Amino acid sequence: GVTSWDDLVKGRITIANEELDDLIIARADGTPTYNFCVVVDDWDMGITHVIRGDDHVNNTPRQIVILEALGAQVPVYGHVPMILGPDGEKLSKRHGAVNIMDYHEQGYLPEAMVNYLARLGWSHGDDEIFSVEQFIEWFDTKSLSKSASQWDPKKLNWVNAHYIKQRNSAELADLVAPRIEKLGGSPNAVNLTAVMDLLKDRAETLNDLAQGAMLFCAPFSPASAELQAEILTDDAKAILRDFAQRLTAVEDWHTENIAAVIKETLAANNIKMPKLGIPVRVAVTGQKQTPAVDAVLALIGKEAVLARLHQITA
Repeated sequence: GVTSWDDLVKGRITIANEELDDLIIARADGTPTYNFCVVVDDWDMGITHVIRGDDHVNNTPRQIVILEALGAQVPVYGHVPMILGPDGEKLSKRHGAVNIMDYHEQGYLPEAMVNYLARLGWSHGDDEIFSVEQFIEWFDTKSLSKSASQWDPKKLNWVNAHYIKQRNSAELADLVAPRIEKLGGSPNAVNLTAVMDLLKDRAETLNDLAQGAMLFCAPFSPASAELQAEILTDDAKAILRDFAQRLTAVEDWHTENIAAVIKETLAANNIKMPKLGIPVRVAVTGQKQTPAVDAVLALIGKEAVLARLHQITA
């Protein structure tokens, strides 16, 4: 005879019973084997649908035979293709994180993981981004993928970046604060919500946000002597002195007013932004590249900005 079932993903599957081995359901010490345990568990819990990886296809006819022998209702089976690594091979430890908590440690949001994993084996038209609620509403086994999907870290980062951009900055601050502390920074040293506003449009993970926030949450570390020698020339220092003098007059220290002073300084010295922006970054942050200068200076604070400018140009 044969054992057959209508698979949700693969369609009708028929296995000749002669291909099934003489199935052992209990070991010599009386402990049950996997195929017997899973059948009893499914029966006991009233499982109606079993959706699993297609590496279990060969177990299915054996489990159906046991279910029928017990007089139990056979559930509906669906076998989805295994996820492949970027190299086209079966996903394994050598491809990186293997535990869901590893992705938490790396700074991925739960909703991004659900979205990405759901999209790997199922689709709803061309929709790439969807909420858990939409996924529940839209899910249909008819849309399960029949071909193997490839794990794409870049795509996961893209999905995670989307959810970071959409997330409330105050919520992001709460999520990122422990990661900043882990890096040795002090999340209370700055308005962390404002920092998230500044950084979240370019971050792919919570760890990116934490690393970026260290610019404001870690003790100031001056630029290396080599970088200072390269960027902070006599001409650059003269421009910085002029900039610092103009900043001193700013009473309401916020981005718009700082941006106005930057514009004034550029016009007064007949220079383009890089001639001012890069020296300011090096002098005030110790780094050559940062987010927008006006926003960075606003967050660092007037007292600290002027102190660093005066020290570097003395």
